[in-house]
Amino acid sequence: MPGWVRSVRTPEFAGVVFHEVVAKSVLNRIPGASSMPFDWTVNPYRGCGHACRYCMAGDTPILMADGRTRPLAELTVGERIYGTVRRGRERGLTVTRVLDHWTTTKPAYRVTLEDGTRLVTSGDHRLLTDLGWKFVAAVQDGRVRRPHLRIGSRLVGTGGFAAPPKDSTDYRRGYLCGVVRCGGHPGLFDHPAAARRRLRLARVEYEALARAREYLLAAGVATDRFLDRPQTPDRREVLAIRAANGGDLEQVARLVRWPTSPSQDWGRGLLAGCFDACGEHADEVTIESEDPEIVANAVAALRQLAFEVAIEGSYRVRLLGGLAERLRFLHTVDPAIGRKRTVDGAVLGAGATLEVSSVEPLGFELPLVDITTGTGDFIANGMVSHNCFARNSHTYLDLDAGADFDSQLVVKVNTPEGLARQLRSPRWCREPVAMGTNTDPYQRAEGRYRLMPGVIEAFVATGTPFSVLTKGTLLARDLPLLVDAAARVKVGIGVSVAMIDRRLSASVEPGTPSPQARLELVRKITDAGLRCGVMVAPVQPCLTDGVDALDTLLGEIKAAGATGATVLALHLRPGAREWYRGWLAREHPDLVPRYDEIYASGSYANRRYRGWLARRVGPLVRKHGLHRSAGTRTGQDTAQPSPGRVPLPAAEQLTLL
Repeated sequence: MPGWVRSVRTPEFAGVVFHEVVAKSVLNRIPGASSMPFDWTVNPYRGCGHACRYCMAGDTPILMADGRTRPLAELTVGERIYGTVRRGRERGLTVTRVLDHWTTTKPAYRVTLEDGTRLVTSGDHRLLTDLGWKFVAAVQDGRVRRPHLRIGSRLVGTGGFAAPPKDSTDYRRGYLCGVVRCGGHPGLFDHPAAARRRLRLARVEYEALARAREYLLAAGVATDRFLDRPQTPDRREVLAIRAANGGDLEQVARLVRWPTSPSQDWGRGLLAGCFDACGEHADEVTIESEDPEIVANAVAALRQLAFEVAIEGSYRVRLLGGLAERLRFLHTVDPAIGRKRTVDGAVLGAGATLEVSSVEPLGFELPLVDITTGTGDFIANGMVSHNCFARNSHTYLDLDAGADFDSQLVVKVNTPEGLARQLRSPRWCREPVAMGTNTDPYQRAEGRYRLMPGVIEAFVATGTPFSVLTKGTLLARDLPLLVDAAARVKVGIGVSVAMIDRRLSASVEPGTPSPQARLELVRKITDAGLRCGVMVAPVQPCLTDGVDALDTLLGEIKAAGATGATVLALHLRPGAREWYRGWLAREHPDLVPRYDEIYASGSYANRRYRGWLARRVGPLVRKHGLHRSAGTRTGQDTAQPSPGRVPLPAAEQLTLL
């Protein structure tokens, strides 16, 4: 781990390992695309494991945005690949970007499916099944139960990816046969006057012409490129190639002759050429030609490769089988035109046999690779695969780590010194800094490391406004420092209190102070003369959204002296979603269908539920006089958004909670 100092176990924190590091930077800028109402944050603690937990073998083929595949190890940051997005009850493919890429070493497992597809992963890797995300293997030391693959588990995806064709002489001849014969020259090469004519191919997409030109040149036929038709407001430009010498047509005729015993390589090339020249791909793959020989040979090549087809009329061939077969066709024949290879928006269905037949530990460690993507997942050899939200430097939290989130804590022991150095930079403009937006700065570890006093002093010394959001009652220790700071810079303080039911809180938030203890913290803050807002977050549908429960909680919040309250519905981002759903299935199984309905479209509760909650909460917040400081403010002078950043509505803020 970069900057690692030591790893520590202590009796007072049984079962917890602290990984102490010296961080290069502790003041982090929020990405420009974020809609958070602040630009800067500080997180002294990271609640993730010592290394990435979700990894795969480097040779695993990944579905790229151009429809081709590439080994996982060869991906680079910024490349476009396919992930998935929920659309109602369906999951469709969408283009995303690789945000990070790294390698680690882990004990390896092999997952084998009934169709023969194999994946080599770590035991901590997760794959999407018809029952949600599942780890490849159960935890070996028995610390925590977690959902994992079993024999018969059904994975979501398309089935294993087909191998691309070999760049053989037969493949090249087949491609030229398809692209030339479909290019407007029916019967040309069997005509007695063929020797007096010149080859000419014209296409809107130059990719097919470029490949044909390359293959022709390798076979001894030189071509010239020219503009066949200029672009107009109604039509795209058309590019073309033509044989440089009239006598080359005889060589072209030999290259595109129908073989008596076509090989599979030739058939793959023929299909790629026909598809580039006279095929389309929207919701289905089709090839159309008025030449019956082209249709007959294309059908024969498809059937030789075990594709099922429908012949419509005498000129149209349609591939059967859905997304899985469309991808198999694209990967098997490898057409040149990128537009025709894309599958953006395609819905994942049950087109392939994805049942798990075995999960085997290999008995040794392997170098394994992982990535972070914009969608939180990627398509690995046809399976929907979860990626890691933590970079190898642990910049982002892995909220899915279960027990590791609580027991493997990364501590930036140089946070006060590092922050003071960064804030003293001449380039620092004293912009507001928010803490508690990702990990709680007053979690239990702060009792051991005492980083926050130095952090507060660094803010005050440089005139930097800041805000703190916490569930931890340890903030009371630093109240004298915060009171002094508030007299010199703008300070915002917020406390998160999600519910009043102590038993429910202990079940869903084990290890955090009780609601009553957090309300007492609010009272101490306001008694010290500071304003304190409360985040009633997250409100859990059907558990804490009752009128009586909310009314009682808001009454207690007001009695504690809070100056405002913001109510937020539960937000289940990928990873946290699976952990919470597992807890719900164990503790409240009757509510699972209702949650599946409310969160069917993604991480946020659906618009209908949010609207219902707003109508329920509004009168209660006004009843208790907690609406005046609600909205984009949490506390007396919460950090304000910098110019150019649009504040979020109250119902959408601080969703990392």
